[in-house]
Amino acid sequence: MKVYPFKIPKPENNTLIYQEDIELVFYDKLHQHDEIQISFIEKGNGTLLIGDRIYNYKSNDVFVIGSNLPHAFKSDTNTNVESKMLSLFFTENSFGASFFSLNEFSEINNIFPKSLQGLIVKNNKETIITLFKRLKKATKLERFILFLEVLKIVSKSKTEPLSNFIYLKSFSDVEGKKLREVFDYTLENYKNSIYLEDIANVANMTKNAFCKYFKKRTNKTYISFLTEIRIENACKLLIDDMDLSISEIAYTSGFNNISNFNRKFKEIKKISPLHYRRKKGVYS
Repeated sequence: MKVYPFKIPKPENNTLIYQEDIELVFYDKLHQHDEIQISFIEKGNGTLLIGDRIYNYKSNDVFVIGSNLPHAFKSDTNTNVESKMLSLFFTENSFGASFFSLNEFSEINNIFPKSLQGLIVKNNKETIITLFKRLKKATKLERFILFLEVLKIVSKSKTEPLSNFIYLKSFSDVEGKKLREVFDYTLENYKNSIYLEDIANVANMTKNAFCKYFKKRTNKTYISFLTEIRIENACKLLIDDMDLSISEIAYTSGFNNISNFNRKFKEIKKISPLHYRRKKGVYS
């Protein structure tokens, strides 16, 4: 499946697409596609940008990414271990315009409206993972049956939405390229000071025009987006590196002072950094 900025053309004569991504770094360019995507992270960890939110992903996570929902998987680059993701791609009309409207599929139809915000599956993951691992060697018919089983389990599972913002249209290639460059620059430089003038220059816009442009397309200000990326990095360090102090994590994540870090962390995570570390250290 060839990937373009914010566009994936549908391969000919394929209604259900199974894809394996086995790389040191996943395809990390912000993009969207008509197909709904169900993905199982078999190996690897990193950052998932999806809609207007940022998440740290890890092995055994299962995601549902809705049609036209912008997203990018940013693998951690400080490892030599390959990342592996198994995915299914399909649309509501892949098997005919009225296929999923049949009474027989009423129990799984709830997945389509919920997928528009993206979902992370919170339980029944072992069953879903077992089904995914059977896909590679399955015939086309067997793969289709396994796909329906995956849909059934996901539809009955506890899930949490990933994005607060629903994207009802496809972005143009020009818009996709501009936002991708903004996101890439931010992810590469968030540990340093980034001023609005800097990021506006990346987008080749004036500061005021960029602020309006970014807010309209992401449903949040750029400063909020930058702060969330820094907080997500801090969350990862709080769990993965117990030797780092809270203040060291704050400065490593791009905050200039500890009080601002503590305030923003609690504002976003509803808990202090210290309590977050204790909670995740005990229960993760």
